[in-house]
Amino acid sequence: MNQISNKKSGPPSKNFRLDRSNARIWGVCAGIARYFGIDPMMVRIGFVLGTLIGFGSLILVYIAIALIAD
Repeated sequence: MNQISNKKSGPPSKNFRLDRSNARIWGVCAGIARYFGIDPMMVRIGFVLGTLIGFGSLILVYIAIALIAD
């Protein structure tokens, strides 16, 4: 039988990879969510809040993760 996987969080992964199937831009937040086994929307909200609070510094972190993990 085919096992239906949950596209929202899925099982935690042992290594970090960009999740292009649930990606909005590059799949960084979806990859982080899959790594920790949580909902990608929670990670996205955290990135937005962190970017607003940190005066945009998380944008550089996001881009660095996208370039390094690709």
